Amino acid sequence: MSALKSQITEALKASMRERDMDTVTVIRSVQAAIKQIEVDTREELDDARVLAVLEKQIKQRKESISAFSSAGREDLAAKEQFEIGVISQFLPTALSEQELDTLIENEISNQGATTIRDMGKVMNALRPKIAGRADASIVSSKIKTLLG
Repeated sequence: MSALKSQITEALKASMRERDMDTVTVIRSVQAAIKQIEVDTREELDDARVLAVLEKQIKQRKESISAFSSAGREDLAAKEQFEIGVISQFLPTALSEQELDTLIENEISNQGATTIRDMGKVMNALRPKIAGRADASIVSSKIKTLLG
């Protein structure tokens, strides 16, 4: 079992002991999403793939927040925000703006990127380094700015 899956399981046990049923529900839904992918692919997920599942779960909840907010359902948007908070505790520490800028600049120079056409190889090289630590769309826009 991957370290991240173990961490999620331990958090579930702790939430159950504390009788925090809202948190238990969120963690169980995350575990169900992970288990569904494992069943579909017939292989156990490593930390990187579990991290991708967590990011997808957060993205889905952010989309729900915007839909609920536009529909005037702030109660449901607040529930989704709570769920994002629970899931976020399993993500690695986010990169600061300065760290992210440095990482992008270093990768651009490492790849020898000079034009916007080189953006793909820079993004591909950065993807494992930023996984769970930075929003890919923000990274992409920063790269476009530097190369454009």
